Amino acid sequence: MIWLRNLAIAGAAGVFLALTGALETNIVPLPMRLFYWTPIMMAGGVLGFFMAMLVNRFSSADRSPWLFGAILAGVITIPATFLVWAWTALFFPAVRHIEVLPGFALNVLLISVAMTAITTIANRPGRVTHAPPAGSPPGQVRFLERLPPKLKGAALYAVSAEDHYLRLHTSKGSDLILMRLSDAIAELEGLEGAQTHRSWWVARDAVESARRDGDRLTLVLKGGAEAPVSRPNIRPLREAGWY
Repeated sequence: MIWLRNLAIAGAAGVFLALTGALETNIVPLPMRLFYWTPIMMAGGVLGFFMAMLVNRFSSADRSPWLFGAILAGVITIPATFLVWAWTALFFPAVRHIEVLPGFALNVLLISVAMTAITTIANRPGRVTHAPPAGSPPGQVRFLERLPPKLKGAALYAVSAEDHYLRLHTSKGSDLILMRLSDAIAELEGLEGAQTHRSWWVARDAVESARRDGDRLTLVLKGGAEAPVSRPNIRPLREAGWY
């Protein structure tokens, strides 16, 4: 679930901030820093979950994820500032004066922006490519010009990343080319498909079935290849009728 993943990200961020002694917390021993940063970051993750539900009523994350994230970071900052101030006062009595709140608000805002950006990227679905509208002449798909000679004229089923190479899964077999997946997806516009995973792009017509194994989803493709589906992509693909 998304909120559990976000909570894990918040916990990991708390450990990182403790290890680095962020915001002058290096003046206390590491165990105390861990006990300070990890709970407060996870509490911020829980707060962010409820604030996201509130913000989503006015600015949909699906339509504009970065605008949603910017608004969310600002909204979280207000209650989180008082939460962090109260928690910090338990460890550092010198900050109990209300005059320090503006400084706390700035630090909380910066951390909220960073965490919102990280979780937005972590939860963002893969890129989608589109076929020409019905009735329009078929457009030129630049990527198909890169097919090796033995695969020319084949139907492209999927593209998967293997180190610095891409494996092309086609109706005539598979082969490798040297290219980045992000660049390939840009050139695949004109074919209906989607990036189902950070290392896979799949043509929609190539999907024969889907297999669930707990929280994991795998697309079974023509030719026998199996493409994993990352969690942020499961719902968008289901709603688009892929499986």
